[in-house]
Amino acid sequence: MPTKEMPVIDAGGRRLPYGKRGGIELLLIHDVEHLGKQGDVVEVRRGYAVNFLLPQGLATVATEHHKRMVEKHRAKLAEIARERLAGLRSLLAELVRTSVTIEANANDEGHLYGSVGAVDIARSLKQQDLTVTPEQIILQGPLKEVGLYTVQVRLAAEVEGDLKVWVVPTSGGDAGK
Repeated sequence: MPTKEMPVIDAGGRRLPYGKRGGIELLLIHDVEHLGKQGDVVEVRRGYAVNFLLPQGLATVATEHHKRMVEKHRAKLAEIARERLAGLRSLLAELVRTSVTIEANANDEGHLYGSVGAVDIARSLKQQDLTVTPEQIILQGPLKEVGLYTVQVRLAAEVEGDLKVWVVPTSGGDAGK
């Protein structure tokens, strides 16, 4: 474990600055769930910084120069974030007004032979020109019966709503036999 006398150096040969609590001080380049938003200066443990945040490009070393640049461009960053959230909110409004119908093989009692998951729902939305990733669709579990389901969609941390999903048996006389 490095001490204050022994500096931590990342793969790029840069010294990593220590924060007030002994962790590594980084500036977030992107929003990181459960850590902070773009432009925040955060203090994290050495391993998290060196093995995840820095290699993934989610953060950079929090030098005085970087901090000044972020302060200078904070208004521009806020405007970009507002535009992105406005776009996500309009997409969510469209999703809430929409219902998705998915056909699946089912027996006479309405039990599906397989299940309907987030990938199937995302694919069906894409056919309606609504782009949502399967990770943004939150299911309590796979849908295994015919019926109407309300599924939660989380496009961003503060942009979430419900989507109606109809699971119907495939049309065609002998689909379940």
